[in-house]
Amino acid sequence: MLLFLIVGLLVHSVFFASIFDIYFTSPLDHGMTPRFTPLLPPARSLVLFVADGLRADALFLDEDGHSRAPYIRNIIMHEGSWGMSHTHVPTESRPGNVALVTGFYEDVSAVAKGWKENPVEFDSLFNESKYTWSWGSFDTLRIFTKGASGDHFYTHAYGIEREDFVVQNAAELDLWVFDNVKEFFRTAGDNQSLLSKLNEEKIVFFFYLLGIDINGHTHWPYSRKYKDNIKTVDDGVKEIVSVFENFYGNDGKTAFFFTSDHGITDWGYDGTGHRSETRTPLVIWGAGIKSPQSASAQPFDDAILKEWKLETWERFGVSQADIAPLMASLIGVSFPLNSLGILSVDYLNTTELFKAESMFTNAVQILEQFKPHPYGIETWPMAAERVAAFLAMPCIRSLKMTQKKEVTLSFLFTPFKLLSDSKQLSIKARSYIEERKYDELVFLCKEPIGLTLEGLFYYHTYDRFFLGLNVVTGFVGWISYASLLIIKCHSDLTRGLRKVKKPSCLRLCGFVAIGLSVAFFLLIQASPWTYYVYCLLPVPMWCAVLRECHVIQAFVTSLLAYPLRYSLGCLLVFILGIEVLVLSFLYRCTLTAGFFAFAGWPVLTQLWTAKITSLSWTFSLLTAVFPLMPVAGRKPDLSLVTCAGLLVLLLSLFVITFLIRSKEQFVTQELLAHLLPMLSMVLSMLVVYNTHHSLLRKEGPLPNQVLSWTVLASSLVVPLLSPSLVFQQLSSILLSLMPTYLLLSTGYEALFPLLLSCLMFFWNNMEQEALKQSGVSCNQKITSIDFSYHMDISQFRQHYLDDIHRAFFLGFFLVTALFATGNIASINSFDLVVSCFLTVFSPFMMGALTLWKILVPFVLVMCTFEAVQLTTQLPARSLLHIVLIIPDIMALHFFFLVKDSGSWLDIGISHYVTVMSMTIFLVFLNGLPQLLTTKELRLCRKPKSHLI
Repeated sequence: MLLFLIVGLLVHSVFFASIFDIYFTSPLDHGMTPRFTPLLPPARSLVLFVADGLRADALFLDEDGHSRAPYIRNIIMHEGSWGMSHTHVPTESRPGNVALVTGFYEDVSAVAKGWKENPVEFDSLFNESKYTWSWGSFDTLRIFTKGASGDHFYTHAYGIEREDFVVQNAAELDLWVFDNVKEFFRTAGDNQSLLSKLNEEKIVFFFYLLGIDINGHTHWPYSRKYKDNIKTVDDGVKEIVSVFENFYGNDGKTAFFFTSDHGITDWGYDGTGHRSETRTPLVIWGAGIKSPQSASAQPFDDAILKEWKLETWERFGVSQADIAPLMASLIGVSFPLNSLGILSVDYLNTTELFKAESMFTNAVQILEQFKPHPYGIETWPMAAERVAAFLAMPCIRSLKMTQKKEVTLSFLFTPFKLLSDSKQLSIKARSYIEERKYDELVFLCKEPIGLTLEGLFYYHTYDRFFLGLNVVTGFVGWISYASLLIIKCHSDLTRGLRKVKKPSCLRLCGFVAIGLSVAFFLLIQASPWTYYVYCLLPVPMWCAVLRECHVIQAFVTSLLAYPLRYSLGCLLVFILGIEVLVLSFLYRCTLTAGFFAFAGWPVLTQLWTAKITSLSWTFSLLTAVFPLMPVAGRKPDLSLVTCAGLLVLLLSLFVITFLIRSKEQFVTQELLAHLLPMLSMVLSMLVVYNTHHSLLRKEGPLPNQVLSWTVLASSLVVPLLSPSLVFQQLSSILLSLMPTYLLLSTGYEALFPLLLSCLMFFWNNMEQEALKQSGVSCNQKITSIDFSYHMDISQFRQHYLDDIHRAFFLGFFLVTALFATGNIASINSFDLVVSCFLTVFSPFMMGALTLWKILVPFVLVMCTFEAVQLTTQLPARSLLHIVLIIPDIMALHFFFLVKDSGSWLDIGISHYVTVMSMTIFLVFLNGLPQLLTTKELRLCRKPKSHLI
């Protein structure tokens, strides 16, 4: 079985990695020719303000004639154009800022790095500019330093210690940016080299303002801190604009952009697809920008314009990626090479020729990623003639298509045909040229752009079906082989069968031939080495499956011995149970139905013990409430956290009282093992209360952090002091882990591990009663069973069909541990959860603490599972092998639900990764529950006993 686990780990690692090769490879190409508008641009410099976490309604809302951003509102009404920029999910800082200055949405291969880094180099507006100066957080500015060519991108960043979201006022981060910019221009006159650069054309200034986002996470977007920060940014923008006007002598050659990378939800989160996150403000003014236009009717049917009192001013709407080509056209730099944004000419206050020329450049730049550009066309003087020549090409050949065609057999290659004939487009273009209908010509350029985007996606996903088919074949093969191995090793079905001495030579040669054929097919197509892994992995798997044909025969014979109705009923229940687990990832309320089914299990199995039935109903129904509650953290309530702490203290007193009554002697170490968790719980309650009030006073709770880390460190040591009896050990583990969980809780979820553990204890009792009902002798009480007790191998039993429900219950409780309070869904809300441990922004440490919070219920369930295996007389890990198949079946479901666009929940990778991680964690983390339940740390060799 050790070999089986090692092979299984390798196979699951391949399945885990396959999702990134199939769905999340980088769509970026390199080697295209930069394209820029050849006419004189209206602006010589551009200023980009990005207010991280700023919602559109928070900026535009007018409260009784008082705007939160009076200067920006004055720009809307008297100087520039405004609208909303619609972001794409995931609404994180990296994808948002990348879309703004590169023109393409998130590089999906960055999902493996949590949208925090760009895994490949890409072109940007900053890279195409003559010089770029930037101010803000280093974490964001460094995104654009990778891949930047030459020595023309300058960053001014504050240290990570300033990103303390408790002691520091987050608005200070934005004030730091404004103050440093003013100092920069004040001293520029004394530096001739710098002064010369600042007077160049095609230069960009980037101001990244993080304060609003931090205040939104910490205090929520309707708080006074969030609103005041908006006013701070508004005042700062006004000052910076004045600095630019004074420095350049009001030459009118600077364009200003004010926007946000993403919004924020009412409960302080980002990363999902909520409308408050995807709608961000966009205000543009200065050189080349259209002045405010009155509008009697708006092309939008929402009512927010009246709420904002902006219904009389024309509003424009763009996608976030469309801002990059607009900025590039204004200062005359090349459009970013990988940009897929479509130029919004509605914002421009230029000649119709400039608009047509810019739109054509935009079309050429996008089509450049799809096809080689016709030789010499960039030298033609008139934009209209260039458009006609471009569209008159009889066939548009794709760069991606050429690459794909070279490595695909000709009879298997299927080209993208929608761009193969552009004759009609050419005819229309020539007619618009003769009539000088530049507006229609601009519109005409948008049509091939849309088709090009479809073609790029077509070739980027060309191999997706082929690779997916091979991975699914391997998945099904592995599940089949694992199931057959369990039947063979842990059941009596194959006991009477004659052992197969050696596999059929013909079958073995057949699979070798298949493997060689697949390898040759991939070789002639010059496929990457990962394709060999995905395509060849199913071959040995199915060879192993067919090798166990005698097990298949015994299994089928066993099924035929049962009535058809019974077999179909069991299959239906199993499928229904798997679907409940799958749906619980998508809809948490599905878990409630599972708890109702668990509460009815004693009735269906006729376990008519009044005590067991009533207690199982009670705790099942109480725990069933959690999936119906809002995601944990949206409504903090310290009173519930305190209530959970008091209940744990009450449970501790009950356990100590029970042990005193049941034992004549009470060892000092045992007493210590129960008093230390009580002390930790009292300290945790005090730390949570004191930290909450320290945050309100903007004080750094350093002593609280020291105590929190001490409690966390002791939580894994204290259980080792307890005796290895089942009741004492399980209660000790719960009482030791609860203080840490309490420190990481904000509301009702603090009650969850307590109720879940109580339900787990009665599950263990019910399994023992069910075993007795099936006729297996089991005379020991739960309270007297010892984890360290090794049964004689003759007492071990083989698996029965009834053991499948035990494996399913474990899978259900593990999913419940992950999703009952929505912890996975809310994993991006770090600041409210970890403030007892740290207040400085540290993504790695915050993520680790939040992950530990998620794993605490997971560990409690696994420890109970150890007890279930012991009480049901099953060998260690034998039942675990059945459990490992359930996540594989679920992963197969989620494999078909994965998408390469959307939020963490929308794209489905979080579900697939979670299920695959469950399988891997069950193998590795199975050692932690065994350590906690079977090992005992002796403080002294001869422990002293006291009479109580």
